[in-house]
Amino acid sequence: MSTASPDARRGNPTLTLVAVCLAVLVLPASLTGTSVALPEINSDLHVGLASLQWVVNAYNLAFACFMLGCGSLADIVGRRRMFTAGTVLFALSTLAGAITSSIVVLDVTRALAGLGAAAVMTSGAAILATTFEGAAQARAFAILGSSAGAGLALGPSTAGLLVDAYGWRSVFLSHLVISVLVLLAVPMMPESRNPAATKVDWAGTTTFTLSLFCLMYAIVQGPQQGWTSAGTLLLLGAAAALMVLFVVAELRQSQPMIQLSLLKQGRFMAVSLIPIALSFSFVCLLVLLPTYFTGVVGMSVNASGATMMLLTLPVLVVPLVVSQLVKNGVSTRLVLTLSLVVAAAGAAWLTLIGPDVSVAALAGPLLLLGISMGMTAGLVDGAAITSVEPAQAGAAAGLFNTMRLAGEAFAIAVMSAVLLNSTRSHISDGLSAVRGAKDVDVDGVADRVIGGDLAGAAHTVGGSARSGFLDLLTRGYTDGLHLVLWTVAVICAASAVLVSVMLRERTRPAAAAEPAVEEAAV
Repeated sequence: MSTASPDARRGNPTLTLVAVCLAVLVLPASLTGTSVALPEINSDLHVGLASLQWVVNAYNLAFACFMLGCGSLADIVGRRRMFTAGTVLFALSTLAGAITSSIVVLDVTRALAGLGAAAVMTSGAAILATTFEGAAQARAFAILGSSAGAGLALGPSTAGLLVDAYGWRSVFLSHLVISVLVLLAVPMMPESRNPAATKVDWAGTTTFTLSLFCLMYAIVQGPQQGWTSAGTLLLLGAAAALMVLFVVAELRQSQPMIQLSLLKQGRFMAVSLIPIALSFSFVCLLVLLPTYFTGVVGMSVNASGATMMLLTLPVLVVPLVVSQLVKNGVSTRLVLTLSLVVAAAGAAWLTLIGPDVSVAALAGPLLLLGISMGMTAGLVDGAAITSVEPAQAGAAAGLFNTMRLAGEAFAIAVMSAVLLNSTRSHISDGLSAVRGAKDVDVDGVADRVIGGDLAGAAHTVGGSARSGFLDLLTRGYTDGLHLVLWTVAVICAASAVLVSVMLRERTRPAAAAEPAVEEAAV
């Protein structure tokens, strides 16, 4: 139970809602917007693919790892105080990232921004929960969800415009401006704490965070160092050992960070699997497609951002339609299963992509992939929470969001590795057909290709061989992306079957669960 101080009672509810929603809007935009800016960052800083990937991965990973820890700490020190600290950290990290010319510094600042985002997300939701009650609270969380969706949808297009007009640093500066506006409203926000919360589960937080970090780092560095290299195997072993220590630590806690009993509940795990599966399609493509559009198709950054709106805009519209369908009696199990089927179909259709593809040809598959994400946006959170007993609702929300964010980081790392390995293999296999290109550094060339610098990679050979080499690089990159898309289609199709079967298991009576799910979708 949380309590609000007398000062909190005098807080301005409307201004509080605006501030929290504005802060939450910028968090997904920091992922999607930065993804659009990656080719320009690479062009300016001239970095390798692994370092470039961490601009996105570091943010996502820190966001995922520290969600539960920040939530626990906010209960102790105060939700408004944690919200303020998170916003300040996000703002300062974003400023540092905007002015640096070092990829190492940029990666570190992105990780710090992810930590700040975790603090903002957890404390912001708790602030709304203690500021509003009843129907007003339901409306507040509906607006909060719409804000997150708007940030996800508008991030690529706004970033494209900013990068095209002012350069990649302007994307970070725009996030800084929004953060400053949020901080101006903090004095009018309520403060609250949980008197039952006395300590943070440091053992669980530390082992869980380090385990995820070792796993992600191994996946990102694997293509560079080799999957069987001592460094990669050591990281994977450390990730497994730390996860075992995490489980042991949680079993010994009277108030664990994660209630491991939730992992035994089939319906909850089925719902949690959906955003993880969609991370391989929707979220990964948010990161991978902009570079292909600018590097291979020849789009400007602005045009790339506009094209990405075909993928993201359905996330704003489709949840409203789905909500109405559920109200009219359509099964949530059917909607959630179909979302994965639609994602699989969209990924398979998108394999038409190539150097000469038109925006009109891309519209169908991109819209389909966006629709698949939109079908779940208004349902999965409520379905996850209502799939468990009311006493476990808070723990379920924390675990669900942690799995979702960790799934996004994992999916991006895995699919980027698949793309790099496949592209490198195709380039290596085709070198014998290009005279003068037999002695090139395949690893270095593949890095530059996936980073969007095909012209620079082609210049590693000279004379008449350059044109043929550029064709080889383009084919290799395209074939690698096709493999990613077919992999995504298989993952989503298999997940659709698994989720459909698992959702048959009810941990609560249908009559009790379904109305709650429908209410959450409004």
